[in-house]
Amino acid sequence: MIGDTKVLFSGMQATGNLTLGNYLGALKNWVNLSDEYLCFYSVVDMHSITVRQDPAELRKRARNLLHLYIAAGLDPEKAVIYFQSHVSGHAELAWILNCFTYMGELNRMTQFKDKAAKHADNINAGLYTYPVLMAADILLYQADVVPVGADQMQHLEITRDIAQRFNKIYGDVFTIPEPFVGKAGARVMSLQNPEKKMSKSDENPNASIYLTDDPDTIVRKFKRAVTDSEGMIAYREEQPGVRNLLDIYCACTDHTPEEAVNEFAGQGYGTLKNAVAESVVSVLRPIQERVKELEKDKAYIDRIIKENAEKAEYYANKTLRKVKRKIGYPDRIR
Repeated sequence: MIGDTKVLFSGMQATGNLTLGNYLGALKNWVNLSDEYLCFYSVVDMHSITVRQDPAELRKRARNLLHLYIAAGLDPEKAVIYFQSHVSGHAELAWILNCFTYMGELNRMTQFKDKAAKHADNINAGLYTYPVLMAADILLYQADVVPVGADQMQHLEITRDIAQRFNKIYGDVFTIPEPFVGKAGARVMSLQNPEKKMSKSDENPNASIYLTDDPDTIVRKFKRAVTDSEGMIAYREEQPGVRNLLDIYCACTDHTPEEAVNEFAGQGYGTLKNAVAESVVSVLRPIQERVKELEKDKAYIDRIIKENAEKAEYYANKTLRKVKRKIGYPDRIR
């Protein structure tokens, strides 16, 4: 809580290309939250380097993600939109919190096990302590709420455990964050395997719709989307491929599943796929056009980067000074 306003923190990694799932499941809902919360939306580039990155590509992707944040409707005058690496407090607080996190807690983190299996040649300490940096991201801004999916809930739980442990020793230092409970974003599944979430790291390029895909590519991917042999358009768990297409259509058109099923009653999967593709193209077109405008306006983006980093740093340093004082670091003479 800052003043009378509750604080919300969230972020996305500057790796891969954002998918339709990232937009409909999270980014679209972020836009309205700035009216209710003081929102910190980070481009979490520090988390990105647990996996080896090409430096020029990481720099480019981080800036592109910032463009997408703004193009999707986030207002950098209302929300604090910034690069994680531009605020040194993230790394400073992460080190301090490392000293209040137990090995047993980190050993239980399922995401480390999953990533270690995928990157067996680079199982580094950063990958292992990743949850502590995430805790620092959240606690640095005294976040009251954090939007999290089921796959991130474990990270929020360890954040709460670390904060409560610190507070028990030193008093009321950190706000204990709660999971954000609001309008749920659309859960968008893979077009090739509708039993799993659409992912920007999917090796099958036809499985995901990327926010930068052109209309022809979007139409082609939806034509190849997995359905079933039933030949009936219904919204039920037994038809996950069709259900996923209907979910996407509803998220893009604000229809209810019942309305969508009635609209396509008696029609084939080809008609549904074309309609879903058209609805997605219409949603992504203005975002893509706005990105092109932002790419040309380097001075504006540079100003946003500078001003928002300063805002984030101001709030981060308020927490960091308090933490340093509590644990006994000597005062800095200015």
